Amino acid sequence: MCGFVGIFDSQKRTAINVEILTRMNQSLLHRGPDEQGIYREIGIGLGHRRLSIIDVSQGQQPFFSQDGSVVVVYNGEIYNFQEIAAELKQYAYQFQTHCDTEVIVYAWQHWQQACVNKFRGMFAFALWDKQRQTLFLARDRLGIKPVYYAQLTNGDIIFGSELKALYQHPKFEKKLWLEAVEDYFAYGYIPEPKTIYRNTYKLPPAHTLTLNVSISTLPEPQAYWDLNFSDQHQQSSLELQQELIARIKEAVNIRLMADVPLGAFLSGGVDSSAVVATMAELSPEPVKTCSIGFNEASFNESDYARQVAQQYHTDHQTKIVDANDFSLVNRLVDLYDEPYADSSALPTYRVCELAKQRVTVALSGDGGDESMAGYRRYRWHSYEEKMRSILPLGIRQPVFSAFAKIYPKADWAPKIFRAKSTLEGLARESVAGYFHSVSLISDSLRQQLFRPSFYQQLQEYRAISVLQQHAQSAPRHDPVAMVQYLDIKTYLPGDILTKVDRASMAHSLEVRVPLLDHLLLEWVAGLPTAVKIQSNQGKAIFKQALAKHLPHDLLYRPKMGFRIPMAKWFRQELQPSVPQALSSEILLDTGWFQAKFIQTVLTQHQSRQKDHSTLIWVLLMFQQFLAKNQA
Repeated sequence: MCGFVGIFDSQKRTAINVEILTRMNQSLLHRGPDEQGIYREIGIGLGHRRLSIIDVSQGQQPFFSQDGSVVVVYNGEIYNFQEIAAELKQYAYQFQTHCDTEVIVYAWQHWQQACVNKFRGMFAFALWDKQRQTLFLARDRLGIKPVYYAQLTNGDIIFGSELKALYQHPKFEKKLWLEAVEDYFAYGYIPEPKTIYRNTYKLPPAHTLTLNVSISTLPEPQAYWDLNFSDQHQQSSLELQQELIARIKEAVNIRLMADVPLGAFLSGGVDSSAVVATMAELSPEPVKTCSIGFNEASFNESDYARQVAQQYHTDHQTKIVDANDFSLVNRLVDLYDEPYADSSALPTYRVCELAKQRVTVALSGDGGDESMAGYRRYRWHSYEEKMRSILPLGIRQPVFSAFAKIYPKADWAPKIFRAKSTLEGLARESVAGYFHSVSLISDSLRQQLFRPSFYQQLQEYRAISVLQQHAQSAPRHDPVAMVQYLDIKTYLPGDILTKVDRASMAHSLEVRVPLLDHLLLEWVAGLPTAVKIQSNQGKAIFKQALAKHLPHDLLYRPKMGFRIPMAKWFRQELQPSVPQALSSEILLDTGWFQAKFIQTVLTQHQSRQKDHSTLIWVLLMFQQFLAKNQA
């Protein structure tokens, strides 16, 4: 795994400043501590940091075609590179290395922009074609690997694997994008293609960007792939289970190639356990597995992980972490470079830290919930859609809105009695209902949090438009398929994969995600929802297929996930510092927030009148970002 940077002067006015390019490149040292390289010519400069995984002795970057006309910097793994190389050799291309980077330059020379359709894996790269005077940026189908880019006031375009690389350019302007602020407080992250800064973007998953000399404005990125949810399979349930296992096995197998130590995360959940079980079947040596546990039982899954480790005789290591380990809170802003409020980033950082002590590559189970319909909210959305189909919006909206207003918000009660959110969701149309269910901070809370002047500056923009835009391409024949599609376009790349990329790269650890293999994902998307959700169980066919491989109690236990005791932190350990942070000038001087409402939130949380831990966390992460941004 690696990191890259670049500067493109489309007017070819002067040579690229080597000091700036080197500084940008050096900011990504953590992504590639093994080697570095710089390439410059008039109008273009490329930099690369390498974490050597395959063909360690060769494959240094920037990498050139044999005739020197094409140069590439690249982050990721193309797992079918040998197959592509064999095809290209039939067209007289000669290969000098055994690394996947070389495949990119010749695939470009042969297929041009269509080369990305050939690649199977996780990748982000920047390629310069001297003869065509073309810069080509590309990102993998699911957005596993990142690309950021911006156009400067002088017309230059800068790009890199993380925002912190763009910070190093003296002409980069840190002007906050108000729409991105609205998005962050709704979702807890900033969905593609926005970043927190105006005129700065993430290249969306499954998109490319082609830049030619003499351009004056940025062209729109072009999509090259999308996921099709349609019932495509006619086999029996048993046959589907068998094929699912075979496809997972193949997706795992191609991700086992490495010239460095390789292992896996083992959380004790279904997805990571399935990956480890498959690896154990394929590997002649015990699989190196690692997990973290917590010293509080309600947050601890390590016993389930240990059970799988014993069953498959893995070389397992567990580290018990104090559930009150909040020492990393101040570190998050350095990792993510923009506001990011997924609190599971803390334990994710710790498990990556543990894994790096033993391996350089780790396989994870990320993506299983999105592809196999594992989230509880998918089932609730299906139930709500049935209710919506019975009553028209004109009746539902006033009736359920009235019920929601009088129903208490019972954060303290068992989930079955927390009907207020469900009633609020039923009062909305389909996409708005799902937006309500995934929003960290609801519309009503955000309206109390922000001053009216904030919304006046936003004009008509609201965060729901992110989902509404993707919903135009989403499948409408099935409500679960629709929200799966929305998550794969937003939550998966913006939250889950961003979290794993930054946490792993902070430790120079490569993480591979076999359950997000695009061929596997395409096949699973063709399964009807009826085989994914059965008897109030998500991942039904997945669990049925794993019945011979994993314990029943593990497959059907309640989902836990990485959690931290935020509510307790803000009432006890962090209670003295949080009110000070949320009343700081750096937050209130933006002019966006209602200071009295923030004080009410803190008081209600401290008195246990309400659990406002999520809102407090989102505000705290934003305040820390502002402090770092102005430093």
